[in-house]
Amino acid sequence: MQLSLDQATALCRMAALGAGAREEAADVIARAAVAAEAEGNQAVGLSHFLDYLSSLSAGRIDGSAEPVITRPALAVFLSDAQRGLPHVGFERALDDVAKAASLFGVAVFAQRNAYTCGALGWFTRRLAERGLVAIAATNGPALLAGSGSIKPVYCTNPLSFAAPTGDGAPLVIDQASSATAFVSIRRAAEAGKEIPPGWALDANGNPTTDPAEAMKGALLAFGGGRGANVALMVEVLAAGLTGANWSLDAPSFMQGNESPGSGLFIAAIAPGLFDPAFEERLRNQLERLRRRYGVHIPGRAGAEEAEKASARGLTVAKETVQRISEYAARYVPERS
Repeated sequence: MQLSLDQATALCRMAALGAGAREEAADVIARAAVAAEAEGNQAVGLSHFLDYLSSLSAGRIDGSAEPVITRPALAVFLSDAQRGLPHVGFERALDDVAKAASLFGVAVFAQRNAYTCGALGWFTRRLAERGLVAIAATNGPALLAGSGSIKPVYCTNPLSFAAPTGDGAPLVIDQASSATAFVSIRRAAEAGKEIPPGWALDANGNPTTDPAEAMKGALLAFGGGRGANVALMVEVLAAGLTGANWSLDAPSFMQGNESPGSGLFIAAIAPGLFDPAFEERLRNQLERLRRRYGVHIPGRAGAEEAEKASARGLTVAKETVQRISEYAARYVPERS
């Protein structure tokens, strides 16, 4: 089905309201999901948005949660999401984090007790659009085997990095520590397709190309032990520093009524305080890498896809639209 960005955002917003979110939460999660879809990141776009809707309905996300944000130091913002969406606390603190980073050179946003983040690049991009370099780490329920283990001990534990390039699209890197996203394996299982070797282990610790068996076992890290070490670093930042659940202790984001209690760590850096010409130098370097050496520059393709989607709209599976619409049909506006 073809939807304009405004239509998709309005539908998702109404669906989130129908699933139990209040206005602020419904608005931010709808915008984040549609942005991911528009950038071509369907794994955490509208199909993944259904996980948010089912979790709102089941109570894994408190749709009316009020994050509690404290400031133990001038450049440190601590958020307790109160079992709600990770986006709400970040959205509320965003302007203050950006101001603090510009004033002090660096600021940190650390959050615990939230649902999983979806597209982590959504967070870092917002800061890059304000002229800041941003690094983000987040965790969730255990899905990924650690170095030397065959049992899941970490989530896919993604890292994201973003940097401004002046009037061009920001550089945005957003990648999991796992060889693939969990939603990619689930999608393969739903479609009855095999997954490539090296993505996962079955419940007995054997390599598998059967996505259904992979979902009973563990994902594998990219690059073997090196990727698993990255997952551990993310775990320390996202869960250790924030006081969030370790992945081993996090409830499922797909079953039950408990929040996974995930963590989010974001550092924002003001590059102009280090080098006033940073943005111009980075833009020129990225162009040199792209034009002379054929290097793929992360973030550029997503920005181009988003621009096309703004003009042409989104092509979304009919089943996905229908399922989102079912939640939207539950929404009954309050009468004044």
